[in-house]
Amino acid sequence: MSEISDFEARITAALERIGRAVAVAEERAEAAQFQADALVGGGVASEVLEAEVARLNDALAEEQSANAQLEERVKAIHDRQESHVAALEDEVETLRRQLMDHDREMQKLRHVNAQLRENNAALRAANAEGLGDAGLIDEGMRAELEALKVAREVDVTELDAILTELRAVMARATGAQPSEEV
Repeated sequence: MSEISDFEARITAALERIGRAVAVAEERAEAAQFQADALVGGGVASEVLEAEVARLNDALAEEQSANAQLEERVKAIHDRQESHVAALEDEVETLRRQLMDHDREMQKLRHVNAQLRENNAALRAANAEGLGDAGLIDEGMRAELEALKVAREVDVTELDAILTELRAVMARATGAQPSEEV
């Protein structure tokens, strides 16, 4: 007897599963039929769906247009940034070169000034002893002349740096590339 009740329970469960599967299949068939009717031109539902599809297509087109505009803006910003970075790199290289030139001229000036100080000390010592040495005076004059030449070279280097910066400022103000003529 217990076997019969087990079989009955199993058969009942199987029938319930079959019933649920049939209900789901019927719901799917009804949904498919509704969609088919709507697409074929089945009245108000198809008009609503067509209007919705048109609205969604318009929204998609607007978003694609906005996306394309944003991509163009990003590209333009990227291009400007690259050109700005290149200009800054050029400016840094120019400043490095000017700094090295200025440093070299300052080293020359220090060297010449050291020679001038040594010569002046020798002249003071000779004058203290009452000896006027023409060679020391001549050497002092040469050292002073060399100091003046080096000082002039330092001034020229500084003026070149100033002119280079003025060219860059003028180019930025006019939106042109810096030229070598000023």
